[in-house]
Amino acid sequence: MRKGASELTEWNHILPEKAYSFEEPDDSVISLTKSLPEGKAALDLACGAGRHVICLAEQGFDVTGADVWVTGLKMTKEGLQKRNLRANLVKCDMNHLPYAGGCFDILVCTRAIYHQRLKSIQETLREIRRVMKGNGALLIDFLSKNTYSYGKGIRVEEGTFMEHEGHERGIIHHYADEQELKQLFRDFGNVRLSLRERVVDGSLRNRWLVTATS
Repeated sequence: MRKGASELTEWNHILPEKAYSFEEPDDSVISLTKSLPEGKAALDLACGAGRHVICLAEQGFDVTGADVWVTGLKMTKEGLQKRNLRANLVKCDMNHLPYAGGCFDILVCTRAIYHQRLKSIQETLREIRRVMKGNGALLIDFLSKNTYSYGKGIRVEEGTFMEHEGHERGIIHHYADEQELKQLFRDFGNVRLSLRERVVDGSLRNRWLVTATS
């Protein structure tokens, strides 16, 4: 994910806060990996504080955690050491992954890919296809247009807004609908879209969950 210095500083600052450093893995990631044999090469793209790196390592996968934010990688390393687990940790841009083609059997990317303009999201998906093995399994989530924050902030482009206040001031959020996601994943196989709906503090917070094969 290409970001300017100010945005990198912002994420490095807010990531340690509890609201941005979940410890429990998402149940969708657990469901995905339970059906897969251990020992497979897995990539947690934009791993943040490392909850899914830890989850995958505990389940016996050969895990790599990649993120552009130093703070997240440091937190991930500390979490692994605390549990006596091992994983490869790499600082990199999600649109320029430092791997040859066909490296990973599994790819997880949560709460991350939509912090970009649409063109960059498309670049990330091309990189994902490149580094995944044939018929590899992936799971990615997106913000839904049917959520409380859609349309708030400064409009950057169609479906994309920048926060203008609060912890995520200056951070981009792209919101997708079903039609756009089908277009974005047209080159992937076995694409399944599900809308996860929940209400938090009276606000509707919906996300799309996309599973597919490369």
